[in-house]
Amino acid sequence: MEEPAATDGVPAGRFQRPSLASAAAIVAAGFLASRLLGVLRSVAIADSFGDSPELGAYWVAFRLPDLIFQLLAGATLGSAFIPTFVRVFTKQSEEAAWRLASSVLNLVFMATIVVAILGFLLAPLLVPAMAPGLSERSLAIELTRIMMLSPILFAASGMFMGILNARHHFLFPAFAPVLYNLAIIVGALAFDSVQALSIAVVAGAGLHLAVQTPALALVGMRYRAIADWGDATVREVGRLMAPRVLGLAAFQFNLLIAIFFASTISDQAISAVNFAWLVLMMPLGLFGMAISTAVFPTMAEQAAGDRDALRRTLEQSLRMILFLTIPAGLALMVLSGPLVAFLFQHGAGLFGLFGLFGFSQRGAFSEASTDITQAALIFYAIGLFAHAAIEILSRGFYALGDTRTPVLYAVVAVVVNLILSAALVGPLEIRGLALAVSLATVIEVTLLFAALRLRMQGLDLRALARSLFQTLLAALLMVEVVGFYLVLLHEAGHLDTNRLLDSTLAVAGATLLGGLVYVVVAKALGSEEVETLLSRLPLPARWRP
Repeated sequence: MEEPAATDGVPAGRFQRPSLASAAAIVAAGFLASRLLGVLRSVAIADSFGDSPELGAYWVAFRLPDLIFQLLAGATLGSAFIPTFVRVFTKQSEEAAWRLASSVLNLVFMATIVVAILGFLLAPLLVPAMAPGLSERSLAIELTRIMMLSPILFAASGMFMGILNARHHFLFPAFAPVLYNLAIIVGALAFDSVQALSIAVVAGAGLHLAVQTPALALVGMRYRAIADWGDATVREVGRLMAPRVLGLAAFQFNLLIAIFFASTISDQAISAVNFAWLVLMMPLGLFGMAISTAVFPTMAEQAAGDRDALRRTLEQSLRMILFLTIPAGLALMVLSGPLVAFLFQHGAGLFGLFGLFGFSQRGAFSEASTDITQAALIFYAIGLFAHAAIEILSRGFYALGDTRTPVLYAVVAVVVNLILSAALVGPLEIRGLALAVSLATVIEVTLLFAALRLRMQGLDLRALARSLFQTLLAALLMVEVVGFYLVLLHEAGHLDTNRLLDSTLAVAGATLLGGLVYVVVAKALGSEEVETLLSRLPLPARWRP
């Protein structure tokens, strides 16, 4: 992104907007780096603490500060602030837009401080309610109070991210999560204590804020020490934010449901559902969130003047997300055992992090830890495509100024998840909890798609069906080839996940072979999505569309 300068008739403080492909590439690169470091973060945590009761306390404690941030600052970012800011910036004035940004920033920051203080004081009541079966309750309360500083820092940082994304500046916001993950990695590697790990979370939140602050000058932000709730545009943000708070609360409540019921199984189950979810978040973040984040500012502007363009953007983004996440979900299911062992049971030695930085390798993640985490991952992966599709479909409603419809269906999904979790946790234990989330998410995405199709007065079902047929056929052939490859490894005596070499051969070989088969078959079927991807890569001329 260029520095603000008055060139070619563009006023100072404004930028020549990057292309949608460039924006998506920046966001995708940031998400990829963040997710890779997120995996390394999980590797470091798993190697240091395994699935110990202390780590179970950490996961429970982490959830409450994260809930506070998501409900306050997180709610403002996507659905409420960005569309309103873009409209004010383009239709009123730059000065009015910066006054709006300042007011919302200050109001969110102050509200987060108040709620964080309440969370600190009420932690002894909230923690037992969240995880009634947790054995380390006092430790979880202590960790909750330490990490209660993080939502305050994230409140400002999250607003900075929203401001920069609204101005089509994606580089610094994409880099911020990288520093956050690095801080936690260092905390896990350098100290053998969950208290230190919690302090590292707070330090990471501070870095997340600090790295974005200089970029505000690049987009010409003019901060004002105001908190004008009486301003009409600020109230509009609040009006749009209110239902979105309920929607985000629904998503967070799904995570709390998993922790609540997992605590009735064992402390180890709490860690397992969190580790499995973190693995799922890598393809979800890289494909679903990255694409949706990159296109949302464009969709918000198209909604104001060109509904046909909005429809095309949404359709193309949805098809691309499904094209990437359907095979990813199937791959996670087929490779769940070797992948979990590769990442967590053998990950510290594989990446050489501990020897590189002079820290001792602890190897606390056992074979039993692998088994229980694998069980959760298989059933979480069923709903990967639905989680990712919700990201873009919800933003379609937000671009249209409708935050109520996604909330309604999110609440429906929570109720379904709660009922299914209560019904399935007994017979299926941790597998039932993951399956309940996946089934509820599939129901939610089906309702969202049907409602958005009516709202947009039709989506191209024929193009979507053609794309899904090509995607499913290529993905099924990919699974067949990967399955045959794993059978060959088993026959050769190289499919023992207790051995690093076997896990590496299974994951690396299946990923390369399966990815190649998927791309070749999709290209042979004439998939538009694979043509789009290949056109963005530095490939030989014969491979280009």
